Amino acid sequence: MATRFVIIGGGPAGNTAATHAARLGAEVTLIERDVIGGAAHLWDCIPSKTMIATGGAIAFTRRLEGMGLEQQAPEVDIEALTERIESIKMRLQRSTTNLLSSQGVNLIQGTARVVGPHSVEVTRTGADGTVSTEVIPADAILIATGTRPRIPDWCRPDGERILVTRDCYPPKVFPASVTVVGSGVTGVEFVHMFNSFGAKVTLVVSRQQVLPSKDPEVAAVLEDDFLRRGVTLLKGARATAIERVTNEAGDEEVVVRCDDGRTVRSSHAVLAIGSVPNTDGLGLEDVGVQLDGGYVVINRHCQSSVPHIYAAGDMSGKLPLSSVASMQGRKVAEHVMGLQKVAHRHLDYDKAASAIFTEPEIADVGLAEADAFASGRKIRVTKVPFSSTPKALINNDWRGFVKIISDPATGVVLGGSIVGRHAAELISVIALAVTANLKVTDIMESLLVHPALSEALAEAAD
Repeated sequence: MATRFVIIGGGPAGNTAATHAARLGAEVTLIERDVIGGAAHLWDCIPSKTMIATGGAIAFTRRLEGMGLEQQAPEVDIEALTERIESIKMRLQRSTTNLLSSQGVNLIQGTARVVGPHSVEVTRTGADGTVSTEVIPADAILIATGTRPRIPDWCRPDGERILVTRDCYPPKVFPASVTVVGSGVTGVEFVHMFNSFGAKVTLVVSRQQVLPSKDPEVAAVLEDDFLRRGVTLLKGARATAIERVTNEAGDEEVVVRCDDGRTVRSSHAVLAIGSVPNTDGLGLEDVGVQLDGGYVVINRHCQSSVPHIYAAGDMSGKLPLSSVASMQGRKVAEHVMGLQKVAHRHLDYDKAASAIFTEPEIADVGLAEADAFASGRKIRVTKVPFSSTPKALINNDWRGFVKIISDPATGVVLGGSIVGRHAAELISVIALAVTANLKVTDIMESLLVHPALSEALAEAAD
């Protein structure tokens, strides 16, 4: 009898686990309450990056004069942009659904709950409004329900002027001014996006640098670029209230109040202060699954405290990246089907590459310079600015740099950061080196394309 594998959540972790396990011979059932492909992925990640790409195209036109062309002033067609976002979402959703169906995965639209050691209850609502329930037996269960935007008690988003991230793809109107609360990855991407579309943007920064978890040199490049673009940075300010008011002219505004007494007025405000796991109502603790702040506690196999119940994706409490979620899903499928008994590489979260789609782009992987110094580890740091790279000059965009961190004794690449155009693609070279324990000489002696931005990688490795 085939292994009965039930997956709750159809995002990158769930659908990757489903297709991989099905290929390995499992009898797979995937339950999704919102959208196959993942709500966070298709309602957050893809739409935001689509809008950022459009904003980037607008920003590029502002540099045309430096390339021997007349500067253009394109106007945004909100209806066309909305259609473009929906088209991309539907295409990706259709592709994912077709792949799952082709592998024989049983797809169920409904809400799931673990009701026993090996039982999952599914509640479905029919087109006529009738509600039905079904209990599905399982030899193994994967929880991959993702996260949702965190909303504090002091803020009441209304979807019109006080927005969470999912209200912005695209907004009903492009705001004349917007205050972004939260200076992490999502926050700075929204600053870049709205600024590119012409809004006056203020960023509330609770600490003394944007991207507090990133390399200070990386954050400094982004801060400088924001300031050049007219973004106001409110550093050392923690928002404590967001409310709608009517000003003296009779116009509606949003006021963001901070703990140090400062206030910011704008037409709109966007809340981007993290996320919370979607584990409520799943019945996990009732069957013995250990949670920590709502996140499922997992081991290196992505197993919970109940061995046949796994967790993957954002709600596993690891890195909130689609690439990590997909790889976790693959590893779960292999473990469920017994492949851990043969050669099996465990996930090393410290070697996951990540990117921030601002302008300039930011990407990093592996050991960070600040972390190495904090731990007393000896490292070699080499840095090359894009201003010395011919292709960057050709592109009329030489912002940023490539930084490679290596072991001074062995030359093994330990990590790296890139700030600049196409950083999300370029980081793949360093990520491969980190994962495969390559040396800086392996990058330096590679015969790379000229002229290309990747030449900065070889120069930094030299």
